[in-house]
Amino acid sequence: MKHLCLVYMEPGGLDGLTPEERETLDRESQAYDEELARRGHFVAASALQPVETARTVRLRGSRKTVLDGPFAETKEVLVGFIFLEAADMEEAVRLASDIPMARYAAIEVRPEYEF
Repeated sequence: MKHLCLVYMEPGGLDGLTPEERETLDRESQAYDEELARRGHFVAASALQPVETARTVRLRGSRKTVLDGPFAETKEVLVGFIFLEAADMEEAVRLASDIPMARYAAIEVRPEYEF
């Protein structure tokens, strides 16, 4: 079963890291993606551009609106994701707890809806 790990944090949440700490975090994150792939859990992962680049699209009947910004009612914003394969929610949570960004962000684990 596939699970999506959504990474949320406050904008600027990594601003306090030194360049060396940021490089270490990037390296650890890449290494963890590679470890997930080696163990057969990795589906996809990506970081996202800053929230200022977002647009929200809504279609209501035949009316389409496109607004600048994410318009989520939260101070934390989605900054990336890891899509992984896990036997169940417990395994997905165990895998998510090892994501290096968990030290700085909240990781929401959500199972894929299977049609």
